[in-house]
Amino acid sequence: MSQGQSRRRNRGRGKAPSSASGQGDQPAASKSRKRSEPKIDPVEFWGDPELLPDPISAIRSVPDVKAVVQSLGRVPLPGQETAADHWFSLVYERAAVLAGALAAAGELEESSEEPGAG
Repeated sequence: MSQGQSRRRNRGRGKAPSSASGQGDQPAASKSRKRSEPKIDPVEFWGDPELLPDPISAIRSVPDVKAVVQSLGRVPLPGQETAADHWFSLVYERAAVLAGALAAAGELEESSEEPGAG
């Protein structure tokens, strides 16, 4: 296709259609925004904050981060089970390392030392 043909095909694209009603260039969406939306009570929407459990004060690392996933069985990829297990294991271990780093940065990591033992 030559440049002349592509110019002719794109002619008129990107231009807003002229309004025959004389109401200007206001989109119809802005008119619908003027309606008042119902107010939602945050307690009703999110629930009562008093019923929430206490926040976790410390996060413990686990020795085997793949235990739950491995309990589900082998990956259902015929002919690729070994490779998939290997790569998924790397992803699980990397996610656990990053979670531990975030917990340490947020001072949420549980220390393995007993307080006062030193």
